[in-house]
Amino acid sequence: MGKRHFSGLEVALMVLFALVLVVAVALVIFLALGEPAVIKEDSGNNITPECPNIPLAERVECFPDAGASQQKCMARGCCWSPLDETSVPWCFFSKNHGYTVVSMNKPDNTHIEARLKRMGAPSLFGADIEELMFYADMQTENRLRFKITDANKARYEVPHENVKPPSSPPANPLKYELELIQNPFGLKVWRSSPKKLLFDTTIGPLVFADQYLQLSAKLPSHNIYGLGEHVHQNFLHDTNWKTWPIFTRDAFPNGGTHNLYGHYPYFTCLEDESGHSIGVFLMNSNAMDVTIQPAPAVTYRTIGGVLDFYILVGDTPEAVVDEFTQLIGRPFIPPYWSLGFQISRWDYGSLEEVKRTVERNREVGLPYDVQYTDIDYMEDKKIFTYDEINFKELPQFADYMHENGQKYIIILDPAVATSPRVNRSYETFLRGNEAKVWVTEADGETPLLGEVWPGETVFPDFTNQACIDWWVDEIERFHREVNHDALWIDMNEVSSFVKGSNKGCADNNLNYPPFTPSILDDLMYSKTLCMDAKQKWGNHYDVHSLYGYSMVLATEKASRQVFGNNRSMVFTRSSFPGVGKYSGHWLGDNGANWNDIKWAIPGMLEFNLFGIPYIGADICGFFDDVSEDLCTRWMQVGAFYPFSRNHNAQGYKDQDPASFGENSMLVNTSKNYLNIRYTLLPYLYTLFYKAHVNGETVVRPMMHEFYSDKATWAVDRQFLWGAHLLITPVLDPDVDTVKAYIPDAIWYDFETEMRFTQRKQEVDMSLPIDKLGLHLRGGAILPIQKSDVTTTYSRRHPMGLIVALDDNKKASGELFWDDGDSRDTVKSGNHILYHFSVDNGLLSIHVVHNGYSDPNNLKFENITVLGMNGSPSNVLLSDGTTSTALNESQIQHDLIKQVMYLRDLELELGKDYTINWEVKVSERIDCQPGENRDEAKCEARGCIWQPSDNAEEPWCFYPEDHGYIATNLIPTASGWTLDLDRNTDFPSQRSVSPDIDKLRVEITYLSSHSLRWKIFDPSNKRYEVPVTINLPDTPETNEDNRLYKVQISKQQFGIQVIRKSTNEMIWDSAMPGFTFSDLFLQISTRLPSNYVYGFGETEHISYKHDLNFHTYGLFAKDQPPGLKLNSYGVHPFYMGLEKSNNAHGVFLLNSNAMDVTFQPTPSLTYRTVGGILDFFMMLGPTPEAVVQQYTEIIGRPVLPAYWTLGFQLCRYGYANDQEIEDLYNEMRAADIPYDVQYADIDYMERQLDFTLDQKNFKGLPALVDRMRGEGMRFIFILDPAISANETENTYPAFDHGIEQDVFIKWPPELSSEIVWGKVWPDYPNITVDNSLDWDTQVEQFRAFVAFPDFLKTSTAKWWHDEIKDFYNNKMKFDGIWIDMNEPASFVHGTVGKNCLGDPNLENPPYMPSLESREKGLNHKTLCMNSQQILPDGTRVRHYDVHNLYGWSHTKPTYDALHDVTGKRGVVVTRSTYPTSGQWAGHWLGDNVSAWDQLLKSIIGMMEFSIFGISYTGADICGFFNPAEEEMCLRWMQLGAFYPFSRNHNSLNNPRQDPVAWGEGFANISRNVLNIRYTLLPYLNTLMYEAHVHGNTVVRPMLHEFVTDEHTWDIDRQFLWGPALLITPALEKGVTVVKGYVPDARWYDYYTGQNVGVRRQLVDMNTPLDKINLHVRGGYILPWQNPANNTQYSRLNPLGLLVALDDDGSAQGSLFWDDGEGVETLKYGKILVTSFRATKGILTNMLSTNDLDQKDQLTLGVVKVWGAGKVPIKEVNMTGSETANVNLNFTHNTETEVLEFDTTSQSHTLNKTFTITWKTT
Repeated sequence: MGKRHFSGLEVALMVLFALVLVVAVALVIFLALGEPAVIKEDSGNNITPECPNIPLAERVECFPDAGASQQKCMARGCCWSPLDETSVPWCFFSKNHGYTVVSMNKPDNTHIEARLKRMGAPSLFGADIEELMFYADMQTENRLRFKITDANKARYEVPHENVKPPSSPPANPLKYELELIQNPFGLKVWRSSPKKLLFDTTIGPLVFADQYLQLSAKLPSHNIYGLGEHVHQNFLHDTNWKTWPIFTRDAFPNGGTHNLYGHYPYFTCLEDESGHSIGVFLMNSNAMDVTIQPAPAVTYRTIGGVLDFYILVGDTPEAVVDEFTQLIGRPFIPPYWSLGFQISRWDYGSLEEVKRTVERNREVGLPYDVQYTDIDYMEDKKIFTYDEINFKELPQFADYMHENGQKYIIILDPAVATSPRVNRSYETFLRGNEAKVWVTEADGETPLLGEVWPGETVFPDFTNQACIDWWVDEIERFHREVNHDALWIDMNEVSSFVKGSNKGCADNNLNYPPFTPSILDDLMYSKTLCMDAKQKWGNHYDVHSLYGYSMVLATEKASRQVFGNNRSMVFTRSSFPGVGKYSGHWLGDNGANWNDIKWAIPGMLEFNLFGIPYIGADICGFFDDVSEDLCTRWMQVGAFYPFSRNHNAQGYKDQDPASFGENSMLVNTSKNYLNIRYTLLPYLYTLFYKAHVNGETVVRPMMHEFYSDKATWAVDRQFLWGAHLLITPVLDPDVDTVKAYIPDAIWYDFETEMRFTQRKQEVDMSLPIDKLGLHLRGGAILPIQKSDVTTTYSRRHPMGLIVALDDNKKASGELFWDDGDSRDTVKSGNHILYHFSVDNGLLSIHVVHNGYSDPNNLKFENITVLGMNGSPSNVLLSDGTTSTALNESQIQHDLIKQVMYLRDLELELGKDYTINWEVKVSERIDCQPGENRDEAKCEARGCIWQPSDNAEEPWCFYPEDHGYIATNLIPTASGWTLDLDRNTDFPSQRSVSPDIDKLRVEITYLSSHSLRWKIFDPSNKRYEVPVTINLPDTPETNEDNRLYKVQISKQQFGIQVIRKSTNEMIWDSAMPGFTFSDLFLQISTRLPSNYVYGFGETEHISYKHDLNFHTYGLFAKDQPPGLKLNSYGVHPFYMGLEKSNNAHGVFLLNSNAMDVTFQPTPSLTYRTVGGILDFFMMLGPTPEAVVQQYTEIIGRPVLPAYWTLGFQLCRYGYANDQEIEDLYNEMRAADIPYDVQYADIDYMERQLDFTLDQKNFKGLPALVDRMRGEGMRFIFILDPAISANETENTYPAFDHGIEQDVFIKWPPELSSEIVWGKVWPDYPNITVDNSLDWDTQVEQFRAFVAFPDFLKTSTAKWWHDEIKDFYNNKMKFDGIWIDMNEPASFVHGTVGKNCLGDPNLENPPYMPSLESREKGLNHKTLCMNSQQILPDGTRVRHYDVHNLYGWSHTKPTYDALHDVTGKRGVVVTRSTYPTSGQWAGHWLGDNVSAWDQLLKSIIGMMEFSIFGISYTGADICGFFNPAEEEMCLRWMQLGAFYPFSRNHNSLNNPRQDPVAWGEGFANISRNVLNIRYTLLPYLNTLMYEAHVHGNTVVRPMLHEFVTDEHTWDIDRQFLWGPALLITPALEKGVTVVKGYVPDARWYDYYTGQNVGVRRQLVDMNTPLDKINLHVRGGYILPWQNPANNTQYSRLNPLGLLVALDDDGSAQGSLFWDDGEGVETLKYGKILVTSFRATKGILTNMLSTNDLDQKDQLTLGVVKVWGAGKVPIKEVNMTGSETANVNLNFTHNTETEVLEFDTTSQSHTLNKTFTITWKTT
């Protein structure tokens, strides 16, 4: 049989079958064995892809081109894993790809160079470059550049005219860190503080071939904005595998993902709610793809050039725009007229039709500045020609426009026709030919021919200087022929209507690269030039996307040549980063549809990120006929496009506003919003100035201003002008209500001027067809000008201001003003810059720069103030030399709108002015406090019913004559006595508590600076507070010595206290509503200013009180801190400031439940439910003097032992003593300073006082002994409640208490029983079921407890004996912490809740504004009818003395501690009352782990400072809830400067002590605590000065700088004494804090350098490991080297930190004793010495010097800051017992720090010394 011959088809089929079989077998093997396949490179190397096990979101595409398959994928050495999701890469990179670092060099600390070698993996597209160079340049503190390029061959790089390296290295610490990964190569960019990874290229390999470069990077969040130019339907990018091509292209912006006109490989990324953001810019002009994936990550794929990245690090999104525009060029300031409305269309057909359009829009009175003509004005669409038939009079058209104050703009395309003109040659083309200005074919000689509007064309090469010269000349020639005002350049992507050229394009790797990004048509030269065309800058392949950029540069030169000093402008369709320096942009050829009106907003927002704020879309759409509804809405929103132009295309109906009819809705609403636009043009113009100078955005995303609110991150259907004007358009058909987000601020409706009530929420905003949402943000001052039909005319009109007050009644703004038309007025100084501000009723109109005189003699005529909730009075206008009161006709106030109008002011532009007003605020005193509003009940009380628009204002209020009448006035040398008769025209308010008809008033002039007035019932003795206060032996009877005088208002009784030096009335109780009944007392007073501080203990969100009808309850309660919730202590004391900068204090000695209400009058109302009114006033006159005078009355603060100033650790929830021991050992091992360990109630047996848990804490006494032996101290907790249910064994504490009758009982007429409660102690022999609800647990498991009556003398002895027994027989201790002493009970009133006696005491007729007020006064405490007994045997109701329980508990504890231990130790108490500070410190209670608590702790400490309790602090890192690490770290830094510095948290929460978080946290904690311990001698001296003189320790800034009213609001910073300024970081993620530097010389604590600023708010760098500390010049601070506890630090020599003031002087003091003696002060066993430095001489002077020898200090290192730049030549020292010796020293003349060490002299500080330093 012959051989079978197979046909060709059969052979092919067999081969195909064999191939399929091979693949199938391979797949079977792979699936069966799980082994990766082996592929072979062309080189013959076998590569086994190492496939990472990574999340799908982190796969990096290895097959970006079409046609992926398993075989092709594996041939690339990549990993194949198909999915049912097509968006996720099936073929992704293995670990085999990339480069490794083979060498690295760091020329200096801001540069890194590395040589990279390619790993042996298959190539994706061939021509991979084997060796690369990596360069990193830390250019500025916020900008990192890194570049990757061929190591051996130069490659194309973008020739940018503005992007240059800085001339000098960064002056400040870098805000980023660069980490270089070597194998495989990658880099990580970290934010320095807080440490956060920002840009991580290790997610994918570096690919670098000749025509394919790829780099991926993981990003810190999904909040990505930017990349362009495309239509992004949303501003916030979708990170779900979206690929965006970037390559300039003439295409329609119709909502697809294709590339458009501009080239922007730049994006920003918001990291989180902190506002921290980054910008990433790839300086590369080649075609590219950018893929965003959900890792989140970004992948760049570009087909040429180099990888030249700039990473920009900012604290806010706006800061990143600032950085980017610094790099690429700041935006230009457009001419003023270009901010007017503009009209254009393609194909008017004739100049007559253009004029008809102009005239009809003029006739309807439309504000309208600019008219355009498109290419139809040209002859056959040839540039630099005009149609001499249809546009015959075009040369005169500009004059026609100018006559009416309008402008004319023409269009220019780049392409030049090759055909001649009608009946003549085309000179433009011929001149270009001669100059050889065209883009050429690949040969570099032959002009490339394409086709555009005029037919066959050539294309200017704007990268050629000859071309630029030709272009400038042509524009200049044409301007002489056809006058025009600016240039619009189009079609410059560059666009051609044929593919590549009239000849097509050659088949080469430029026109057909190995990889083509996903650009439109997938063809490089589609609708443009061949990629191998030649330009001066390189191949068109490389510079295509720079065509528009280079055309802008050339056109800008022409503009300067043609228009000279006139600014003119250019705006372009194609752009590249940096274009905004010279040009604006419009969003291209959109359509008349509802999608395009929406998508314009993300487009504008993006171009503001790109540095092109002069941006807008074609209003009403370019293509298609527009509906009137759509055009109406588009005209509304377009009135707020920076570039506001109505433009449409050939063949579609007219859409200019007037074409819709003179009386159409469209014309009317267009005129309305264009008039608003023109009114606001001074504001818009100022925004462009700020963009030009600071890089700020003009059209601003909401998230740039409100980044801390996640709800703003995706908002792109609304936008802002700058920070202050919110625009909410209607963007959908047939809609009159839109969903609008209102950010967290006060907002005012711009048109109605009414305050918008909602904030921080989405609202349904009603916007009928004629309305746009327009809202002005509180805090803004906007400059305005009366509108007109053109800016030429509007600029002649008077100016004005709109002031929108914020929550704090403040506002600020700016105005930039020049002639609107000249170039470079910022640089030349030919401008005016104003800064406006409002604070406390003072409007400052301040000229910052004045270099321009407006020819129109402009004046500010009208000022509108929004948010004025009271009518103005005494409006004073001052020009700095004279003050004038405005007359009534100039002042209007709309009460409903709450708007003040100031008219006819005539304030000259260029001058400074101030306008001061006082607000007549309603003096309504609430007649129904705490009750539901009821008109009938109101009038039955004889009060006035009048509803108010202010929801907070009382509707029911007292008439003016309500109250008492003064009679029998008897003035004496020492005061007054008088009687009061109630005005019986008014009924008693509360039937169960009738008003008392006759009262007595006694006023006593206590001293020159203090007085007292008591109001009481002379007929019936009432309860008075049994607290001992210190009063002068004799009153001040010499009137000349008194700072005050007193007046009595008779008819409406009131006491009026006047400061004599200023005649200011600082107390004026002549107000209606004064009430005095048995169970309700009320009195009001006017205040001299809005600045009031104090009242507690309640949580306040600011140190200064908000006086807008806020009420605070004062009643001691076991209530964790919360807004307006009454907490543990009661302090009816406030300090007030006066407008003269003086201060006074007022103390109401009343211990009943009360509340205080602030009214904006300003005034204050006290309401209390018992006792008498017993007021004390201290007149300062400084804030510090007020506190000294107050503590003179209530007792000076306690001096705690020195060790109590060390760091302390506690937690509720130690499981056993081993936990405490482990913690102690870990702290010692970490070398963290630490002095005190606590035990909370866990150490007790079943939470019983004076017991020890023998199971879990048996070893605690031995551990305490060990710690104490090593210099530590121990503090234990005691609660007052004593268990009564011990059935098996006796409980001595209870038994002894019964024997000595110490427990609180009922009054004998009601019962002889103890008033039982329940607190922590458990019943014996039970197991607590924690799964039950709290109330059930209390009922079933908590024992009955009795409460000691500490008012009784016998109780103090019983308490002393129990403490002594515990100390001697159970466990040693050094201090006592007393808690739950409000007193707290877990049942309400008593067990069973049956309070005996008068129910009106449990629920009085007026219930103050207390937490759970509806549940009565006995909520969580004892029955108010319980009886207590004073030391003199007087029986009192708990109702009256409840607030004294913690106070009465404190003194016996203090006495027992001193007697039992023999040392002064410390008592820390939770509940306090005035005078408690004599015996104890206080912590701010059971706070929560939350960022807001850091600020609130500062406020709390400052309040307790003025309450006379210096030893205060908050639980560091929070008591409740788990702490977050960054927050805890920032709290450790802040807490290191609490006087009482304790880290403490609660049961069932994770540890939060410094060693619980890891080494980094421990290191930072150690460093900041070392600073604390270094400064303890200074802190100890401050505590002494508080104890002896009443000074504050934690000191509000205003105490030292009260004449600087900026300090009156500051509560985010505080001082230690007068000299150490602490500025903590209080929010998550911040690395820069705003800190105020008051008027003094200040030194940076870390460097010793003068900061060089004063009276300024400055940015202070605050990396995660730093808290800002500054030392005030003029002060000397004693210090010691730190140690692990104070026992050892006290042994170190004493150093001095001498911070010289401007005069070279400083002074300070030191107090020193043994640190713990009870009576060292009494017996003078102390050292008190002062130090003084002046003119290079440091001396000391001894005032008390009887310190025991063992406690003596030697002088050590002295640091002198501000020692000058002249070198110190000699430092010598003499002592009272030592000869003159020269000291070794160092002097840094740059930092001006002098340092010398006296330790070798062994000079003890009980001897005087003199140290001198000399420069000669």
